[in-house]
Amino acid sequence: MFRIFLVEDEEHLSGILSAYLANEGWHVRSFPDGISAREVIRERPDLWVLDIMLPGGVDGYQLVREIKADRALLPVVFISARDADIDRIIGLEMGSDDYLSKPFLPRELVVRVRKLLDRVYGKETAGIAEASEVRSRIFIAPYRIDVQARMVKNQQDEPIELTSKEFDLLLYLVEHLGQVLGREQILIAVWGNDYYGSDRVVDDLVRRLRRRLPELKLETVYGFGYRMVSV
Repeated sequence: MFRIFLVEDEEHLSGILSAYLANEGWHVRSFPDGISAREVIRERPDLWVLDIMLPGGVDGYQLVREIKADRALLPVVFISARDADIDRIIGLEMGSDDYLSKPFLPRELVVRVRKLLDRVYGKETAGIAEASEVRSRIFIAPYRIDVQARMVKNQQDEPIELTSKEFDLLLYLVEHLGQVLGREQILIAVWGNDYYGSDRVVDDLVRRLRRRLPELKLETVYGFGYRMVSV
């Protein structure tokens, strides 16, 4: 059973969202502010749902920084009623894996959470990702990628922690080795068709991936996008 921590200060909305998420069979624990949520970061649930605007002096931005510092791969969904474009970009840059702007239907959050859980941890039901069926382990010198475990290791067999989005980008580039991929292609592949915002988040994500995997052979195709080469 997946554990989901929900941080939402609007009591009525928190109750509704908790009920919808729990109805999927997930264990849901809710928190009314950032201070109480901060105290349980090291309990490491399977997924966080964070409102950005929170009372008590600790907002969603601060929480996601601390969550990702504790465990970079732990998925986070941001929700906010503020300027959607600005919050979306800032949230993604800080490591959030998805974003919903208020108002939204509770069922939409359920769908987003389920897709994210499936992507990060693998489907609980029949069938697994196509990439895992074809190749569960990929070698891109000097790194080894375990698709099913969503893990990357270096030559010393040491794990390198990537965020969910960083791993999705890496896998997409590897699956299209040698191909020139436009920013819009990458945006759709990593964030989905329903993403609205600047494609500069692609450049930011590429920059973060290069920083984590400095020996990766990832070329910039100026004015268009990127290309992964093997050696």
